[in-house]
Amino acid sequence: MSQKNHEGKRTARERMQEQREKERTRARRRRQAVAAGSVLAVLAVAGGIAIWATSSGGGKSSSDNETARPKQASGGSRPAIPVGAPNAPSTLTVWEDFRCPACQQFETAFRPVVHELEDSGRLRSEYHLVTIIDGNAGGKGSLNAANAALCAQDAGKFRAYHDVLYSHQPPETQDKFADKQYLLQLAGKVKGLVTPAFTTCVNDGRYDRFVQKSTDAFATSGYRGTPTVLLNGKDLAKEKGGRFTPADLKKMVLDADKGKQPGKSASPHTGTSPHPGTSTRGRPAGPGASTREQQNGPGASTEGKPNGTNPSAHGKPNGTSVPPGS
Repeated sequence: MSQKNHEGKRTARERMQEQREKERTRARRRRQAVAAGSVLAVLAVAGGIAIWATSSGGGKSSSDNETARPKQASGGSRPAIPVGAPNAPSTLTVWEDFRCPACQQFETAFRPVVHELEDSGRLRSEYHLVTIIDGNAGGKGSLNAANAALCAQDAGKFRAYHDVLYSHQPPETQDKFADKQYLLQLAGKVKGLVTPAFTTCVNDGRYDRFVQKSTDAFATSGYRGTPTVLLNGKDLAKEKGGRFTPADLKKMVLDADKGKQPGKSASPHTGTSPHPGTSTRGRPAGPGASTREQQNGPGASTEGKPNGTNPSAHGKPNGTSVPPGS
């Protein structure tokens, strides 16, 4: 074989290798994107949150007269679970999906400050639980986990169980929260939560329609991903270019509350929450790269733009880049 032919074949092999590498790169990108819509990836540095933004699809709607409501939950077109003093001067609105990695990063990074502000009567949080990833990747983990959390609300232990779920969030591609026995097992980490009433509520999916209604509201909200976090109506993802830290959140709340009396909680929080800096997925507690998804994407989740606090990465809302994100 001549030197020229040898070099020609070697060049051909190199071209084939380059082409295969390009194909692998494109395949990875496709897996990271939600098939149903365009996705914008936003990674908030400096303790920020990555967010997945996509276009959301609506699901079957449900009306008030057929929707069971957990204790103290708000109804209407945007049902939510309140945490903290009802008359706290500031309100944090959070749209989350229990399977959303960006939501887990937001919760891990901001949980200590949010709890501190709630417990001091300075902040009231309102949680809207949605099923973005179920719609994108398939499965029922988002729905079943949300229903279980609402069952915990009936027992006065929503916050503690909510934190346990995020501290034990499985990889996004593993729909482990679809297993109701696993959800009941995790409930055992919250003192006094596992009762016959709670178990029946979880197994029966008592609040599935409530969760669906919240998801429907999210789909028409204009938000682009989860988590979407707003403080007193202000989208935190748009603050400081998405580089929003827990310290920034605390300062904003205290500034907004100046001259106002803190609220008084009707009932103390019960149950034990996981350590705020602990993540069973091996991720840092601070907001780092996280992902978000939205309904209508049959594929893997993709990064997008935060709604509210750079924390919005899964779903359609505008992420929350508050060191939070997905």
